[in-house]
Amino acid sequence: MSRPLTSAAFAALCTLAATGALAQQPAAVATYKDWSVFVRDVDGDKICFAATEAADLSPKSVNHGDIFFLIASWKSGEATEQPSLMTGYTLNPRPEPTLRIGADRWEMYTSENEAFIEADEEEQRLIRAMKRGADMRVSAVSQRGTATAYVMSLRGVTAALERVTRECQ
Repeated sequence: MSRPLTSAAFAALCTLAATGALAQQPAAVATYKDWSVFVRDVDGDKICFAATEAADLSPKSVNHGDIFFLIASWKSGEATEQPSLMTGYTLNPRPEPTLRIGADRWEMYTSENEAFIEADEEEQRLIRAMKRGADMRVSAVSQRGTATAYVMSLRGVTAALERVTRECQ
């Protein structure tokens, strides 16, 4: 079972986010079961996101680093409910990371230690499935060739996304 982001996990998330466009420290806003909500201002735009840690990691014998799933919205409207996977290692682009919720499946494209959904309509299909589901299963391959698998709890994702929307209106 997943848990709200701890201060150590929050610090790791900040470190991961600092490598990309989200270079400023996020502020924790709320926690809804297994999902936490954060906001930050970057270059005059407010970015709001919900995040959860992987509840289960496989294989157990390797160091995965911190594994997060995020859903971000920009107040400017640059993106709305953009899902992404952040890993503690560089992802191999082939085979593509895959998400599964029940019988539904999505492939992601990679950028270093992050993975994204290509099409807006597929992002929205994923968000709808996340709101209905209990957990999400993610499989990926590291740049070194290690096959990995994660389980993310979806408990609290709907309330967290409602808060993200309120924060970035």
